[in-house]
Amino acid sequence: VQLQAFGGGMVQPGGSLRLSCAASGIIFRNNVMGWYRQAPGKQRELVARITTGGAGNYADSVKGRFTISRDNAKSTVYLQMNRLEPEDTAVYYCTARKGYGNIYWGQETQVTVSS
Repeated sequence: VQLQAFGGGMVQPGGSLRLSCAASGIIFRNNVMGWYRQAPGKQRELVARITTGGAGNYADSVKGRFTISRDNAKSTVYLQMNRLEPEDTAVYYCTARKGYGNIYWGQETQVTVSS
């Protein structure tokens, strides 16, 4: 299983970034896909998750600013991040999980929000 994340970088507060995660080695449409993040000195937290049916769930801290989506034809999950804040600075990971099976973790991508 490979989950390759793209799209991280540095942006000013109020800016936008879109993360992408391309999956291989899984039947993508059967997996709940997610994005987690971990900031320095903090615990890893769930940012957003999208079900196989396309329903998104979000952490309270990102509701209204972030949107998770998926393209099953491309085996890719996206995280559109708008109105970024310095508190969004973290390493971001995408995940895949089928039912109650193992969670697969993808490579990290760094997001830095700073002026």
